[in-house]
Amino acid sequence: MKKLAVLIAALCVVVVSFSQNMSAKLDTILSTYAHLHKFNGSVLVAKKSIILLNKGYGYRNAAGKVVNDENTIYQLGSITKQFTAAIILKSQEERKLSVQDKLSKYFPAYPKGDSITIEQLLTHTSGIYNYTQNGDFMSKEVTNPANREKIMTLFKDKPLDFSPGTGWNYSNSGYILLGYIIEIATRKPYEEVVRKYIFTPLQMTHSGFDFTHLKSTEKATGYFKLDNPNAAPAPTVDSSVSFSAGAIYSTTGDLYRWHNALLTNTILTKVQQEKAYTP
Repeated sequence: MKKLAVLIAALCVVVVSFSQNMSAKLDTILSTYAHLHKFNGSVLVAKKSIILLNKGYGYRNAAGKVVNDENTIYQLGSITKQFTAAIILKSQEERKLSVQDKLSKYFPAYPKGDSITIEQLLTHTSGIYNYTQNGDFMSKEVTNPANREKIMTLFKDKPLDFSPGTGWNYSNSGYILLGYIIEIATRKPYEEVVRKYIFTPLQMTHSGFDFTHLKSTEKATGYFKLDNPNAAPAPTVDSSVSFSAGAIYSTTGDLYRWHNALLTNTILTKVQQEKAYTP
């Protein structure tokens, strides 16, 4: 028994030593990139449930010289889409919709909506024009609130890129529609549904949706360029514009909770995830 205890203690020392060495190497790499103005943000690296690094680099707010840390809150952009897809699968599980439903079931007047399925929206195979390709709108209006009707006019009457199911083209429009479908099928706001099924059970308490009006000292300023003294802040896209395609904000810690939930099939079943991960 004594020999076993010594062996376990020795293994623990080896594991801790390895982790510390790897953490130091990771920190050196990221610190170097930050010093060269090639990286600005926060990083969480874990291996087999052991967090090797959880640290911020560069500035949360360059003008105020406020540095990033593990609690910095970022607007996630298209990482939002995986949460939207998860809610669609949860809604199907509860028989509130089916991924084989036609778009016309939710928007009867949508052009060719009877030939487009929810699954095609999920997999970017619907052929629907990507509204973020509208340069004029993206350069002038993304910071302003917009309702459903205004956003849909940006793509609804555009010609399809291809016949649904015959090609692939990344489409934020498709994921915007998924958010609208979630609201119609559940009869609840998109944000409320995501909180109910994901944020609340996983205790993702630093995650939300309206980044523009977030009142937190841990909120990050985004930058097109950050090379002191030259800092070029990026505009904050209004949550109603990016919506279910890109509005969510979060931290590395909260995303790690989500990651672990996927590994343990806490929110989605193994079968659901295998379906979601199949190209």
